Amino acid sequence: MARILIVDDDLNTCQSLTTAFSKEGHQVFESHSGEEALEKIRTQDVDLTIVDLKMPGMDGLEFFQTLKALRPEVVSIMISARPTVDVAVSAIKSGIYDFITKPFRLGEIKKAIAKALEAQTLLKENMRLRQALREKASFAKIIGKSPAFAQVMDLIPKVAPTRSTVLLSGESGTGKEIIAEAIHFASPRGEGPLVKINCGALTETLLESELFGHEKGAFTGAHQQRTGGMQVKFLRVLQDGAFERVGSSRTIQVDVRVIAATNRDLEQEVKAGRFRQDLFYRLNVITIEIPPLRERTEDIPLLAGYFLSKYSEINNKKINGFSSEVHEVLTSYQWPGNVRELENVIERAVSLCPAQTVELPDLPPRLQFESTVKRAVSLSRPQEIEMSTVPPQNPEAPFADSYLVIPLGISLDKIEQSVLEKTLIKTQGDKKAAARLLGISLSSLYNKLNRHVPSGT
Repeated sequence: MARILIVDDDLNTCQSLTTAFSKEGHQVFESHSGEEALEKIRTQDVDLTIVDLKMPGMDGLEFFQTLKALRPEVVSIMISARPTVDVAVSAIKSGIYDFITKPFRLGEIKKAIAKALEAQTLLKENMRLRQALREKASFAKIIGKSPAFAQVMDLIPKVAPTRSTVLLSGESGTGKEIIAEAIHFASPRGEGPLVKINCGALTETLLESELFGHEKGAFTGAHQQRTGGMQVKFLRVLQDGAFERVGSSRTIQVDVRVIAATNRDLEQEVKAGRFRQDLFYRLNVITIEIPPLRERTEDIPLLAGYFLSKYSEINNKKINGFSSEVHEVLTSYQWPGNVRELENVIERAVSLCPAQTVELPDLPPRLQFESTVKRAVSLSRPQEIEMSTVPPQNPEAPFADSYLVIPLGISLDKIEQSVLEKTLIKTQGDKKAAARLLGISLSSLYNKLNRHVPSGT
């Protein structure tokens, strides 16, 4: 038994088909226009539609194209009183299962329905298998076993089947896009497209056009667009599923699910007057906070190993792993750029590695410097530790006889700050010389100065 939607502006046709199919045990719905039928599709589960070709407003082919985007699993039979061969062929090519000419015999259309539902069973099974493959592929990209990340993974199967808006928050590089993909492909909408839009890369006018489309010549005078207008328009989509194209007054109904991602604190943006409070509440239905990499250190070896295999294969290299020193540096580094930074570091290391094991010199200078600081802590004496400020990979650096004496018990941040200050004193403020001495780039030195020595001394 099936759920059948009949779409025809002819009331007699609708009533006769409804009576006949209801007696067969099917659940039947009626709509007398394409627009009304689309509204019903959004609220009712339907297996099959019988659609009249000629209707006022939206015709049968227009309805079917929209239906195919909203519910690709639904099969359709088209009926028409005066079809041309070209129209019938076009309908079949677009995906209509069968085309029947009015007046038709009831047995004829019942036979077409039986075949269409049989074809739909195969279609649904095919979609289910493809969905399973997509889910497997999307989840394969998600790597992590830490308690902080396990909470995120627990939420995905709970959130995916719903229609609710999801807000992914977290620092840049934490993997928000991969989580969004996993939610989409594990959802009933997984068969449909996942449209990704980088809002921050577009001006407000271009973003509005990207999201809602535009009419020809719509950008004349676009510089007069009111600030915040995009937020109002987007809020309407979330609330009512309706919008108008740029430069058009025609209202369009849509059925979409929004998964938003941001690295900003939207509550602070609301307080600052840069983000609408009502839009924030509509986006913040289900919030998933993606933890930074420094809070999931158990996952660093897993991620590093995954990226090592990935880029070894891409570069046709046989690299088996990391030295113990590299492993220690990777797990102790704070990773301000999160997973994206870790991936870039491993890709660089694989490209530069001359052997089968990644060693410390294969890492960027900033991570080599972290290793130097860590070694300083491990060189213990009864009262103090002694650390050479000359990196081992640069023995020809100036001031090779310089040493820092640092008391035990000082944090790594304080040690790094002391190294920077003493090195700059030794180089008389010459930052290029200090960077060479420390074996790091000038930009890395400035980043560390901004973090540890606000005065820039």
